[in-house]
Amino acid sequence: MLVLAEFIDHASDTSNSEQAKLALKLCDELAKRVQGTLKVELYYFRANAWSVIRHVKHKDESTIWLWDQDELLQEVYWLRSAIRSDDFGDLSEVRQCQILVNTGNILSHIGRLIEAIEYWQRALNILPNFGMAMVNLGLGYETYAKMLYDQGHAVVIFKEAYDVLTGISNQRILWEDNEFEIIKKQMLGRASQIAEHVDFSALDNISLDGFSLGKSKVEQNYRQWTLDNSLYINPLNEIGTFSIAAQDVMHLPSMITNIDEPPYLFGFYNQLKQEYVSARYLLWEGITESEKYNKHFSDNDVYLLNTLDSTAYGLAIEQIKIAFRSTYSLFDKIAYFVNDYWGLKIPEAKKINFQSVWVDTHKGVKQLRSEFMKYPNLSLRGLYWISKDFIEQDNSNELVLGKTMEPEADKLRTIRNHLEHKYLKVHDNMWGYTDEKWGSFFSDQLAYHISHEELSQKTIRLIKMARAALMYLSMAVHQREKMKAKEMSGISIPFDLPKWE
Repeated sequence: MLVLAEFIDHASDTSNSEQAKLALKLCDELAKRVQGTLKVELYYFRANAWSVIRHVKHKDESTIWLWDQDELLQEVYWLRSAIRSDDFGDLSEVRQCQILVNTGNILSHIGRLIEAIEYWQRALNILPNFGMAMVNLGLGYETYAKMLYDQGHAVVIFKEAYDVLTGISNQRILWEDNEFEIIKKQMLGRASQIAEHVDFSALDNISLDGFSLGKSKVEQNYRQWTLDNSLYINPLNEIGTFSIAAQDVMHLPSMITNIDEPPYLFGFYNQLKQEYVSARYLLWEGITESEKYNKHFSDNDVYLLNTLDSTAYGLAIEQIKIAFRSTYSLFDKIAYFVNDYWGLKIPEAKKINFQSVWVDTHKGVKQLRSEFMKYPNLSLRGLYWISKDFIEQDNSNELVLGKTMEPEADKLRTIRNHLEHKYLKVHDNMWGYTDEKWGSFFSDQLAYHISHEELSQKTIRLIKMARAALMYLSMAVHQREKMKAKEMSGISIPFDLPKWE
């Protein structure tokens, strides 16, 4: 493995993409022989080889806004494969951090900054002094702050960026790069620039943790769980679990419209948010009540038969299922928003969904729509790359967007389809349903089997993606509105909508 790692490093140092492709072939051969942590290492090496190929192929800066790059997809796919492996936690702490940081870096590059921040934070949870995680987290916070329409939020996140970047001067920081002194100097210079251009005095009288989480213990528990899982539609939830972030305050920015145009997109975003927060609450309540094995009164006197395979029934289980279905449906609705706001004019008869909205068919070949080719809107590109986490088929049973970068995309789709159209059976966590043979008396060939724990985990992951997508949508609109304001001629009349109570 060491020889393979050095081989890929040499390919990187010499910008030799052919050597990197040879490394991928070696990975294919080794994959037949290795298991455990060696297999996880192999995923990491594959990602590194694809990184070399990408950098050589796209070294010209004119391609930086080229949205559709197979090399990017391959990098993310293999890094995720490493992280999702059961043996990931058995790697050395440094290797775990390297994989997490690289994943964050590539997600940031494709516009998925919110998720990138989570990966850098995960690395720092393992090694709080891991230098490159601090560097990228600090720079990520700075970029994030610049993308927000709410300047109050931006100041708080700029301050967090400043604090992280100045923390790099600590002598106990763990560095891998031999040029760490140069990196330190650059990052401290970046921190100084932030301090010069941002007025932090506005934060003097603000307490990040001085806000109530509610009156009842139930509400407090729910809000704390939402904070802990970074599920508030609020950029401040990215910097921590401070009570100031326990509000879903992010919405659409100010928008320039024709004077006779109603504010229908604000109403649309209202509905997207409401469906999201309702699904979030159902998920929390379902997880909480099912873990307590509490039986809801609505389940009393419901006559069911015990099929002797540890099936879990009850309102709480159904709440988790409903949360999954409701969350999954949000993505197609976001596509409907994109179609209208960006003026794509895709007719509803063509079945607009979160994958089809990005592509058009030209001479029988699917390709990225011309409106998005090299379109300089990072958050919108992030939305596009979230769509790559799903897998959908068109009317010809062909994949709409081709390959996916999510190793479990097919499983997510299968769960959704069984919830919507077929039969999904949830089992108690103690039952090893995966060990059941079709010949067993208790086997159920009609159902898709999943444990309560796995369903809960996958729904949390899905709802995190939905949160990120809603926030990217807002930031993408903000970026476009800034461009519209620069191009606009004539007079604009401000109009404020009141808060819905």
